[in-house]
Amino acid sequence: MARKQLPHYTVPTLTPEDGATVAAILQDRLNSLTDLHLTLKHIHWNVVGPHFISVHLMLDPQVDAVRAQADEVAERIATLGVSPVGTPGALVASRSWDDYSLGRAGAIEHLGALDRVYEGVISGHRKAAADTEELDTVTNDLLVGHLHDLELFQWFVRAHLESAGGELSTEGTGTEQASAGAAEQGAKKAASR
Repeated sequence: MARKQLPHYTVPTLTPEDGATVAAILQDRLNSLTDLHLTLKHIHWNVVGPHFISVHLMLDPQVDAVRAQADEVAERIATLGVSPVGTPGALVASRSWDDYSLGRAGAIEHLGALDRVYEGVISGHRKAAADTEELDTVTNDLLVGHLHDLELFQWFVRAHLESAGGELSTEGTGTEQASAGAAEQGAKKAASR
């Protein structure tokens, strides 16, 4: 979690300490959302293959929505009396995850890896929502609202990875690379039927 910066003021009914705690939780989410919208755009530019156009076009609305979520989080941090940090160096220095690992690759491979990315972002958002539930209902409401869209976007991705029986080709994989490989193998297996 980001370092706590004690504000000189915060929103009514929160102490400066509580405002700082919520702002630190949100700074981690700001980093995650900023990284996600850049990753989505990276995939948009680097996706190839027969599913190129559908994936390419699917990602831009996700980029726009996630960028708007990042803006909402940054503005909430400022409302709490803390300065949001949105510089690339600060993001890299404080994040707990590695850069997205695929460059130019097939659409299904990217979607397999992107499923892992969404899993991490959504898990972090759910934890942040739980951590703010009793502390600040406004922040909690913001995060829960974001979860609706993030989970919907992951469903869009998973629809490309799912069999008619409901199994994900990436099930049981733990890394972006492993998920990308499993997604590609699943697509080849489905195509050979």
